[in-house]
Amino acid sequence: MGTRIATFFHFKELGTNFKTETLAGITTFISMVYILFVNPNVLGATGMDKGAVFTATAMATAFGCILMGVLANYPFALSAGLGINAFFAYSVCIGMKIPWQTAMSGVLIAAVLFVLLTAVKLRELIINAIPTDLKAAIGGGIGLFIAFLGFNNGGLVVANKDTLVSLGSLTTPTTLLTIAGLLITLFLMSARIPGAIFIGMVLSSIIGMGTGLIKLPSALVAGVPSIKSTFLVSLFNLDKINTPQLFVVVLTFLLVTFFDTAGTLIGLAEQAGYMKNNQMPRVGRALAADSTTMLVGSLLGTSPMSVYVESSAGIAVGGRSGFTAVVTGIMFVLATFFSPLLSVITSQITAPALIIVGVLMAKSLAQVNWNKFEVAAPAFLIAIGMPLTYSISDGIALGFIAYPITMMAAKRGKEVGLMMYGLAIIFVIFLWILNQ
Repeated sequence: MGTRIATFFHFKELGTNFKTETLAGITTFISMVYILFVNPNVLGATGMDKGAVFTATAMATAFGCILMGVLANYPFALSAGLGINAFFAYSVCIGMKIPWQTAMSGVLIAAVLFVLLTAVKLRELIINAIPTDLKAAIGGGIGLFIAFLGFNNGGLVVANKDTLVSLGSLTTPTTLLTIAGLLITLFLMSARIPGAIFIGMVLSSIIGMGTGLIKLPSALVAGVPSIKSTFLVSLFNLDKINTPQLFVVVLTFLLVTFFDTAGTLIGLAEQAGYMKNNQMPRVGRALAADSTTMLVGSLLGTSPMSVYVESSAGIAVGGRSGFTAVVTGIMFVLATFFSPLLSVITSQITAPALIIVGVLMAKSLAQVNWNKFEVAAPAFLIAIGMPLTYSISDGIALGFIAYPITMMAAKRGKEVGLMMYGLAIIFVIFLWILNQ
């Protein structure tokens, strides 16, 4: 069996072995398992059953990881995207007052379009049309938005009628728990400890239970929570996608997942040394695995799936083949039996994780050419627009509309492709529809 695995995943050619790949897969799992507790909390704000979201997230993640490993032979893990799940919950369901069942149908349609665009290779063309600076701004902006959510969920930033927002009360016990978790995670991340985010959540949970701020779980292991309340809901509510506003939601799901996956794939490929002549081998297979996973996830009942930057943890310890991703997928299957821990993982426990992920994503802003105002201004509007409007899509719209204008003013209009002019027009219509 070991020989067959080594041959199938090309261990020899990639300079790796079974032990290294297994360790890398476990490392990746530890680094991203927090999503099993963060995603139910985020989507639970819409009224979705947290247990069902827990199981759906775990199953979709396992499917995606194993498919990526077997189909593309890359050590890249996939799960519910942070940022796009916040858009699903806070912008679409809560902000637009769209039922989560209808929003899930929007994810399904976006996933189908994702698969079709990947099949005809239009996905690569669209991604290539977006300037590098704006792609970087989108990633950084989503990071700022996620961090803002973390500050708010943890009580560090609260609403203020005079100043819009202000620092929360530092005497509130639950806020102090958030601060403790954040400091612990910052220390672990700075010390380069694998799985720092997850370990930070575990330690802050222990502190919470020890101080009585969090109730002890009734058990550690239990049966897998039912996904009956979310399974195929997206399929049975397709007829509800019948308004211009919902069409824009579908487009946003599609666009945001586009940019998130593209940037992460390229970054991980560069880290692992896969890039050859600025090209990523087997990129078509990787994109096929990604788009198929998003489709499966929407049917199971979770927000859009994407490639996880935490895969870099597994790559850092030597993971080079798809077997790393397969091991990660198997670990997520086993994790479905630990659902009782959901009651322990409160918003104060997940808040530091959101803030840290925000930090990791914000680093992409360094790729923006801030010395060119015509580029820096649209990028800034995207990045700052997301947290200030409390909407990822609004931030993207602001930057994409401004970009052709600033470039034409700088007499660089010819550098703006037809695709970008078209997207600018689409986003003008997008904002007009949202404000009707």
